[in-house]
Amino acid sequence: MDEDMRLIRKMQAGNESAIERFVTKYYPDILNYCFRHLPSQQDAEDITQETFARFFRHFERYRHYGKAKNYLYVIARHLCADYYHEISPPLSIPESPPGTNVEIRMDLAAALAQLDPALREVIILHYFQGLKFREIADILSVGLPLVKYRHARAKSQLQDLLREEGTL
Repeated sequence: MDEDMRLIRKMQAGNESAIERFVTKYYPDILNYCFRHLPSQQDAEDITQETFARFFRHFERYRHYGKAKNYLYVIARHLCADYYHEISPPLSIPESPPGTNVEIRMDLAAALAQLDPALREVIILHYFQGLKFREIADILSVGLPLVKYRHARAKSQLQDLLREEGTL
């Protein structure tokens, strides 16, 4: 039995500390995801809180088939989409690795904003959220080949856009 399943069983039994551990474990990832899709930190925090509220509101119907975090991503994705009626361009990018300058980060953010939302979503989930392609396929409710195609297409378009900006 995986760690999530043990935690969920404790939560189903009404263990308050298990609920707190669950939220503490996944809150930063979901907040980070929302922050990349929403215009402000406050909006991201609001949608993150609503993600957990919806999870727990319908918790009695939850069936654990894999990672609970993926289910939270699905909820967050729908809430972000509802917020804009279409997922907005990412408005932030991760902290720069040592030696990376602000101009490169800004060029990357601008290039990401130009991608089709479906392609951008794969890039955000894979590179910024650290998810595997199989997990992304589950979250987006699409096949693994389509995720791989979108990833390759997005990388190619990003390279072209960054070359045009003189970043590459």
